[in-house]
Amino acid sequence: MSLTLEAVSREVGGRTHIHPTTLHLENGTMNVLLGPTLSGKTSLMRLMAGLDQPTAGRVLWQDEDVTGMRVQDRRVAMVYQQFINYPSMTVRENIASPMKLMGVDRAEIDARVEETAALMKLTPFLERRPLELSGGQQQRCALARALVKNAGLVLLDEPLANLDYKLREELRAEIPRIFEESGAIFVYATTEPEEALLLGGHCATLWEGRVTQFGPTAEVYRRPADAVTARVFSDPPMNFVDVEKRGGAIRLGDGEHAASLGEGLPDGRYRAGFRPNHLGLEPAPGAIRFDTTLGVTEITGSETFVHLDHAGERWVGLVHGVRSLRPGQPLPVYLDPSRVYLFAEDGRLAATAPYAEAA
Repeated sequence: MSLTLEAVSREVGGRTHIHPTTLHLENGTMNVLLGPTLSGKTSLMRLMAGLDQPTAGRVLWQDEDVTGMRVQDRRVAMVYQQFINYPSMTVRENIASPMKLMGVDRAEIDARVEETAALMKLTPFLERRPLELSGGQQQRCALARALVKNAGLVLLDEPLANLDYKLREELRAEIPRIFEESGAIFVYATTEPEEALLLGGHCATLWEGRVTQFGPTAEVYRRPADAVTARVFSDPPMNFVDVEKRGGAIRLGDGEHAASLGEGLPDGRYRAGFRPNHLGLEPAPGAIRFDTTLGVTEITGSETFVHLDHAGERWVGLVHGVRSLRPGQPLPVYLDPSRVYLFAEDGRLAATAPYAEAA
């Protein structure tokens, strides 16, 4: 099985929701759509499912053109952020409902309900109604109803966004297991880079209706194709500063030079990018110093986010420990130059420093 989008685009009322996009998803793969709200994740999923028709381009399922095929006639299941169960039905009846509509034999329905309930750890709750379940169990019920259809394509549109932290962590760990056992093509939309990394598989980063990069998730994270992808795949977003390469050295920081960066690149202007967790508050051998002004701090427990102003650039640093800092105070910060990405003026990745790709 495979799903292919061939130069599909989507326009609504003269506005472009999806720019021409080509993607090929193979059978048995986990595929993450990562991007901020309104980046086009749901619009792209609706084109995959057949809920919307592309303005241009084709959708192929197993090399067959299904662009005009109704969603009811496709082997597709979709679970939304607002998970939906039938409150008057038991969990067993909820899971069985899609197969009843498909006219599946009663004995097969019973067998598949039992099998899917065991997979989703819902067997003890089959005779309960959804409102008698926890939030995580209700979401698993919705997932089970999608999986029981034996759909070749399962679309999960931010399915954990409305759950509390503990339940999100529980289901994040379970979804890859469920995916491996089902053998379907999974497409999972999220706004969280951490969630994309936890799920693994392949990742497509989206920005304003464009897929900026698609590939193995870890590879996209370590080697973003451009500055937009780097910003999308960093939480908080990657920090940037303009730099200049002249005479074999790059001026980076306040009066500092880092000769090892951008070796082999032509002289000119570049944009240096670095992730928040690579900024530190303590000097270190070889580190580059930046003089900044502290905006606010956010203490998360064992770590502190520091919001900084550097010559009009807004940065965020993530440092270990609980820090007692005063808003408005001058605050020098330090950066290991081996963690820096360099982007050309057009935004494309120009070079990575030795350890940036392992960041």
